[in-house]
Amino acid sequence: FRRDAPHALKNETVVEPPTISKDENAPPQRTPRGPRVLEPTPPSAPSTHRPKALSFASTPASTPLERPRAKVPRTASSDRGFAPYRNEVPSSLPGALLDVLRILGSARRDLAASRTDASLKALHSLPARHFDTGWAQHLRGRCHFEKADYDACVNALQSMRRCEPHRLEGLELLSTALWHLKDDVQLCYLARDAVRRDPRSPEAWCAAGNCLSLQKEHDAAIRCFHRAIAVAPRFAYAYTLCGHEYVANEAFEKAVAMYRHAMRLDGRHYNAWYGLGAIYYRQEKYALAEYHFQRALSMNPGSSVLHCYLGMTYHANKRCHDALRHLRLAAAAEPNNPQARFQCANVLISMDRHAEALKELEAVADHAPKEASVHFLMGKVCKKLGKLDDAMMRFTFALDLEPKDNNLIKSAIDRLEEPDVSEDEKF
Repeated sequence: FRRDAPHALKNETVVEPPTISKDENAPPQRTPRGPRVLEPTPPSAPSTHRPKALSFASTPASTPLERPRAKVPRTASSDRGFAPYRNEVPSSLPGALLDVLRILGSARRDLAASRTDASLKALHSLPARHFDTGWAQHLRGRCHFEKADYDACVNALQSMRRCEPHRLEGLELLSTALWHLKDDVQLCYLARDAVRRDPRSPEAWCAAGNCLSLQKEHDAAIRCFHRAIAVAPRFAYAYTLCGHEYVANEAFEKAVAMYRHAMRLDGRHYNAWYGLGAIYYRQEKYALAEYHFQRALSMNPGSSVLHCYLGMTYHANKRCHDALRHLRLAAAAEPNNPQARFQCANVLISMDRHAEALKELEAVADHAPKEASVHFLMGKVCKKLGKLDDAMMRFTFALDLEPKDNNLIKSAIDRLEEPDVSEDEKF
């Protein structure tokens, strides 16, 4: 305690210890100490001097304190805890960078809206230093993939790998494009390199599954796709590819479950909608197939494959005019797709427009000269038009290309001189 503390004792009498006579011959003894007693302090006289008020300012105490200037001006929006947004662009930001960001944003927006041509146009307007990047080439590959232009898709995604060799995003599209092109050598190299780089990447296991699927090892491919699902449970494309393999094994219930799981993860994943529609088309549930193909086409209106399958579904439902419209849209969207023109010829034959059907089949034969079904159908159309010599030639071509169906083709050759009888007339 301090000496001048207010709790010090004021008029306290100090008790003297008793005196003891000392013996000169006795050894010295230590006197015990008593409790320490504080001596009272006399009260001090009241002081007339007042202490100065504390001042933290650098100015004298006589001048009033100045309020420190705020670094950020207080506005109505800053009082609420956030800075106001301004429409004007800061003058310090270069205009070239803003142009690049605007182009990249417009390309990404157009791709999300399925405007692939506009997205490609925006990407090609980028400067070379920004166009030759992994992100831009990945976006370019996705645009070509949505258009089913697999050669251009492979070129773009290979450029992406050259720009960024360690980039794994986009390899699932590259492997699927190589699967469509039946390039097993490049696909095997891609799958092995991707799994070696990152065995915990879903894109790597999707590439491995596509590689095994191309070699007709569907069970092993399903295991790879399940591994991709295990490392990334929210990767919707792995569920879709797994569903495709279940369809190849004719396990339709498991395929439907996979497609529906992909749709729950991504409602705009049109590949899953297409997969469900294809299953219902094979099961001859044409109403359900039409619904699913229409939903997939609303998400990707530029897909020739979706237009083709929807036209085939309309044809099965006896809606020939709607079928012909969609099949012609599919042929216009992808001129190198012979399937759309072949189905268009089938619709024209059912509408008794044999001359137009023959023109479509001739165009298909130019793209697929070794397809026996095309020559067989051309022989039947030539017979309808009365061109028996051309019909015999087409039947012979079909017999040489497909010896397995020799009974069907030989019976058509034997009945070449006889008039055709429809199934209704036979019944």
